[in-house]
Amino acid sequence: MSKKQTVKKTIVPAMFTKNPPPTSTTTTTTEKEDKSKNDRLIPWVEKYRPKKVSDVAYQDEVVAVLTKCLAGSDFPNLLFYGPPGTGKTSTILAAAHELFGPQLFRDRVMELNSSDERGINVIREKVKKFAQFSVITTRSDGMYCPPFKLIILDECDSMTKAAQAALRRTMERESKTTRFCLICNYISRIIDPITSRCAKFRFKPLKDNIIEKRLQTICNNENVQYEPEAITELVKCTEGDMRKAVTFLQSVARFRTNMTITVADVHEITGIIPESVIENLYQVCHSGSYEKLTTTVKNVLLEGYAAHQLLLQLHDYILGQMALGNEQKAIIFEKAAIVDGCLLDGADEYLQMMDFLCTVMHQLCRS
Repeated sequence: MSKKQTVKKTIVPAMFTKNPPPTSTTTTTTEKEDKSKNDRLIPWVEKYRPKKVSDVAYQDEVVAVLTKCLAGSDFPNLLFYGPPGTGKTSTILAAAHELFGPQLFRDRVMELNSSDERGINVIREKVKKFAQFSVITTRSDGMYCPPFKLIILDECDSMTKAAQAALRRTMERESKTTRFCLICNYISRIIDPITSRCAKFRFKPLKDNIIEKRLQTICNNENVQYEPEAITELVKCTEGDMRKAVTFLQSVARFRTNMTITVADVHEITGIIPESVIENLYQVCHSGSYEKLTTTVKNVLLEGYAAHQLLLQLHDYILGQMALGNEQKAIIFEKAAIVDGCLLDGADEYLQMMDFLCTVMHQLCRS
């Protein structure tokens, strides 16, 4: 009988193998680093967007109605309108996430920005096709899911009248399987047949103390050092727009990394013109010297200040001047409205500002 030959297998250490087994410590560390890196890359507007309807700030009426709708899974067609940055899109996205869950959100929700896709073909092709599909009433986690889909049309006041008319017909025909949420800044640009088919909610501009608390919370979470006056000035610049406030805060934080944010930093990022520049322009108008006014306006514009921002701040400053009468202010502000329209149409900034400030000079010399 022949003896069986035993072959000894050479054991290669794990560190020399082609695919060494990963150690749990290394994997955990890498995952944490990747997560922190991804968090740094996410805009703060998206990172701190409300995840639930109850997290939406200062819109109590809308939150109360949507909470009852979510509890009963009975959803009407909605129309959200109001100034930008007040939480219109965030509110409906949070409601959709709560209603459908993370698994069905992509299948059940269609979000379109009507400023980009505003023609009648979009309504006929995308919206109509999506609205015609029927859906099931159960989620993968076993919870009840309403038997309809949700179409979100953002900035729908940019839609053409023909597209709105086609949308009205689609809302009627697909009411059993689809709900619509229209979001706009100006409700007057939406045709009456659509507004009559929706529950309308106006989103109010956010109060300063609410925005201030939110910005302070973000600063604490992101380890951003700040002066209290800087946050107050930032809130003042945004005029009730939470999105703009958070965006400006992130810009200032990146601009002054590992440093304390000051009021001067806020002015640098937001483009706010220093009060001394506004006062100087007003005093030059008071002097009645056209040559001096010409030089001053040229120097201000060469500093890079926007003419539209200059007009806004001059408006507020003149409004608070008690030396001017109501009739004089009315003449000045009427000219300001004309100049503002010309600037929006692309007129020359220097000529428009000279036109406005000459009117101010004329009224000051009369008093």
